[in-house]
Amino acid sequence: MSTLFDPEMATQAYIDSLGPEALAKAAAYTAGAHWLILWELMVSALITLLIVRMGVLEKVSSKVPTHRHWLNALLTSLVFSFFYSMLNLPWEFVSEFLRETRYGRTSQPAGDWLQQAVLSIGTSMIFGSLFFTGLYWFVRRTGRAWWLWASGFAMAVAALLLLVSPIFIEPLFNDYTAVPPGEVRVALESMADEAGIEHDRIFMYDGSRQSNNFTANVSGLGSAARIAISDIAFNRASLDEVKAVTGHEIGHYVLGHVWRVLFALCALALISFLLIDRFFDFFARLFGSKARLSDPVGLPVFLFVVGLVLTLAQPVTNAVIRAGENEADQYSLETVNLPDALAGALVKTAEYRYPRPSPLQELLFYTHPSVEKRVRRAMKWKQQSQ
Repeated sequence: MSTLFDPEMATQAYIDSLGPEALAKAAAYTAGAHWLILWELMVSALITLLIVRMGVLEKVSSKVPTHRHWLNALLTSLVFSFFYSMLNLPWEFVSEFLRETRYGRTSQPAGDWLQQAVLSIGTSMIFGSLFFTGLYWFVRRTGRAWWLWASGFAMAVAALLLLVSPIFIEPLFNDYTAVPPGEVRVALESMADEAGIEHDRIFMYDGSRQSNNFTANVSGLGSAARIAISDIAFNRASLDEVKAVTGHEIGHYVLGHVWRVLFALCALALISFLLIDRFFDFFARLFGSKARLSDPVGLPVFLFVVGLVLTLAQPVTNAVIRAGENEADQYSLETVNLPDALAGALVKTAEYRYPRPSPLQELLFYTHPSVEKRVRRAMKWKQQSQ
């Protein structure tokens, strides 16, 4: 029987089931997202230039006694975060709200989007200012090796945020509840039992508030780690599809992919801080700033360089994430063994992630393997299982 099944033909059938209009729309949406990477870098450069030329941070810094280094860093970071967020808000409204609405990727009202944007700005200001107060302490106190110490500090803060985010931050934006009683809950609890995961680690959340995308995720560390599935997935998927997707997320959970991402971020912080140590003066002159590296007034330049490094490093970080996605798909196939259900669920994500990118496009921009590759893996598994 297996000789009659062609994985390649089955893969193409799944992708083609979207229809030419949906595929064209997905291609346009995905290409636009890739152009946004460049536009966001340009917007960041423009805002950095504006803040430097306004001299607002120098005015704040001049009001603080010279020996109050921590207060200088705290207030300067707060003011910078406020001005940057306000200047960037119109761009975010266009790129994140209007664009998503145009492509039908969100049904969120503009007022609710704005409310959540302000909430996000507020939390970012609080956590960001505290982080940079600590960071500038390391810059001042640890000499030329500051970048090494600071990268360790950044990793510790990132781990702390992963620990507290599911408890204190994510609930500010979405409601996380237990999966409603019924056959879906019974099925997911059975899967959790097989993986050795407590039932209270699996949640449903109102992802439809912000997005129409079919999605699920793993977040948190240690006792705060959890699997969260959007209500979109529950409303648009069959029971088998929900099981296949949950098997994928359980794969992320049990394989410890959050730790892999955390160490990758630490490596990026190390590289970013080292490059800032070497090239801060160059970029400061480029933007017309007279700030020194140890001066919080130079924070706009500091963060622009970090953003530039993160942008250039995207192909590497994407490769790390894609490896984890491949492993999670394989875990779902091996433990849940519902290849058609996994393929059906993956096709739903092709609405916002073009399923047939070129190899170069996938290498540079895709955080997930192409849907076509992932469906093909499932179909090959199905052939082998017959």
